[in-house]
Amino acid sequence: MKELNQKLAIIQTKLKTKKTSYNAFGKYYFRKAEDILEAIKPFLLEQGVTIKIDEEILTGYNVPIIQSTATISDGKDSIHAQAIVGVDLLQKGMATAQQFGAASSYGKKYALGNLFLIDDTADSDATNDHGKGASVIERVTKPAITSVQLLKAKDYIAAGGDIKAIQSKYKLTQADINTINGTKKDITKA
Repeated sequence: MKELNQKLAIIQTKLKTKKTSYNAFGKYYFRKAEDILEAIKPFLLEQGVTIKIDEEILTGYNVPIIQSTATISDGKDSIHAQAIVGVDLLQKGMATAQQFGAASSYGKKYALGNLFLIDDTADSDATNDHGKGASVIERVTKPAITSVQLLKAKDYIAAGGDIKAIQSKYKLTQADINTINGTKKDITKA
C-alpha cells in the first residue's frame, strides 16, 4: 500500500487540469470530469496505475442520490474517494435522463477531485448556483432552523450579521426569512 500511496502523492502534486468549458450565463470557465481524466492519462503508464469510476444510486432519501467512487489501483492495492450528489428532478427543461446525467457528471468530477486533491473552492462552478438557489443535496441535508435557533438568528442579524450565513447553515422557509428580514427592517427604522 505504501507504493500506491507514493504514486498517488506524485500524481496529486504534479497534476494540472485546465478549465476548458465556459458558462456564458455565469461568465466563468470550469473543468469537467473529462478534463481531469485527460490530465491523468500521462500518469497512468508512468506510474503503473489505473483509474476507474463506479456509480451507485442510493435509495431512502427525498431525492435520488448518486454516489460516485473514483479508484486508483496498481493491480495490487486500491485507494478510493467518493462524492455524493443529489439528482434534481425538478430542474426545468431537462428530461430525466439529462437530470441523472448532470448529477453523474458532477459526482464523477468531485470524486476525482477528492482523489487527486483538486481544489475547486475558487472555481465558479463550485460556488455558482446558476440562478437555482441551493443544490439538491444541500436542500436534503441542511437542517431546518428550530425556534431557539431562529431567535439566535434574529439576534445575529440585529448585531449586523448577514442572512446568507444563516442560509448556508440552515434550510429556511420563506416564513423564517420574512421573520429574520422583518427584524432587520425594524432595526434600520430605529
